[in-house]
Amino acid sequence: MNFESLGLSRPILDAIADSGYTTPSPIQAKAIPPVLEGRDVMAAAQTGTGKTAGFTLPLLERLSGGRRASPNKARALVLTPTRELAAQVGESVRQYGQHLPLRSNVVFGGVKINPQMMALRKGVDILVATPGRLLDLYNQNAVRFDELEVLILDEADRMLDMGFINDIRKIIRLLPEQRQTLMFSATFSDDIRKLARDLVKNPVEVSVTPPNSTAEKIKQWIVPVDKKRKPALLIKLIAENNWQQVLVFSRTKHGANKLSRQLEDAGITSAPIHGNKSQGARTKALAEFKAGEIRALVATDIAARGLDISQLPHVVNVDLPNVAEDYVHRIGRTARAGASGEAVSLVSADEFDQLQAIERLIRQVLPREEMEGFEPDHNLPESRMPLRPLKPRRPKKPKPRPEGGQASGEAQARQGQRRNSNAKSNSNAKSGANAKPAANARPGANGRGNSGGNSKGNSRTASGANNAQGKPANQGNQAKRQDGGNRKPTENRNSSENRSASGNARPQNSAGARNQRSGQGARKRRPSPNGNR
Repeated sequence: MNFESLGLSRPILDAIADSGYTTPSPIQAKAIPPVLEGRDVMAAAQTGTGKTAGFTLPLLERLSGGRRASPNKARALVLTPTRELAAQVGESVRQYGQHLPLRSNVVFGGVKINPQMMALRKGVDILVATPGRLLDLYNQNAVRFDELEVLILDEADRMLDMGFINDIRKIIRLLPEQRQTLMFSATFSDDIRKLARDLVKNPVEVSVTPPNSTAEKIKQWIVPVDKKRKPALLIKLIAENNWQQVLVFSRTKHGANKLSRQLEDAGITSAPIHGNKSQGARTKALAEFKAGEIRALVATDIAARGLDISQLPHVVNVDLPNVAEDYVHRIGRTARAGASGEAVSLVSADEFDQLQAIERLIRQVLPREEMEGFEPDHNLPESRMPLRPLKPRRPKKPKPRPEGGQASGEAQARQGQRRNSNAKSNSNAKSGANAKPAANARPGANGRGNSGGNSKGNSRTASGANNAQGKPANQGNQAKRQDGGNRKPTENRNSSENRSASGNARPQNSAGARNQRSGQGARKRRPSPNGNR
């Protein structure tokens, strides 16, 4: 198969020929036809497989025959997780579209926003952006999406890992419903598929490599070593093997800075690249590394998917990543486009769990090789076999929510009935000598005693004689207001039955009644054994 058979126009074919390519890669051969047909596409491909051209070439073909973009409008939007990846995609768009009258632009954070706003005034056919800066430009009315035709998410899984999910959802709400959506990701995790449900419609799924696999031409091996001796071992590997271009990964920004200084002190030209560096410093370091002016580029995982370095021969993991998938993306910087490469990891004993997770993910045991003079004092345990992949935990089924609060109310009612039943049984067990009929009990008092616990008129009286005269709670309250505070306390007027109905309420004197009317609860007193207060 060649590019002519894919249905691309002559200007794009000329640009491909200028770049030195003659045969499409597997991901390009599978992704380009459905994109040209206008279908939504979900493509799974590792880095270095030519996936950027897999969506750039058909995108240019689709936009080449349409009308130009209006001022402050974009016809196609490509979202990327990092500045480096945005710059890489923007360069591919310019390279393959050099013979087409299309405008493109790249926007990301870390640089001044005003020049980007000025560049968008005339409108762009293809806008490559990071999510945060794109929202900033939209909020300042620098870009609108009324004419958007195509949305592309590049490295979608990385964007989720970096916490861009909320920004992505905000951007999606700004886009027109009628559009073509393309998702390119290294893996199709459950989170990716959940996001895809809101983005793509009847997508064509394309996959050219098994999920989480590494390139076949990468030689992978590990060196057991104590953590404190890792910098010295790295210096020895670079010096003795005469590595002229090596990409070194550190887990932290501070570690990257420190490691770069140690390499410089050993006479190995080096530069760190991470999120705390300005965009100018990152661009300068990457350009010097590509040009061979520095031998070692020390990076954090933020650069793991944003660096496009052709013919990179060596990758060294000084620290293993906390997330096993990041290992695949780290070493994917080498052996790109069919070339060969080498990836070595310096592993200490406290990183055994990360090593196990990586070996389970790639389903192979990495060979070990101890370096003379760097034998570890703390031995690295042997990998266990068989290396079965870890099964993801099943998500908990959400509990059905009550409609209109009805189910919740019924549940509360049942709970209240159980409490009243328990209280009644307890009070019956305690009734006996203490439960004496009240001599001066009045019907209004029964209503008052019951008003705290039963609001449906089924008030209980303190004696059997008053059961027939028991008044509802609202009538009891009226009687209480009429009597004022002149009532005389009765002897154990509210017995055990009253306590169960009113939530263990104690008899109150006239002062307590006044306090209750003023919104203050009366002081609870325990009746004496002989029934007197």
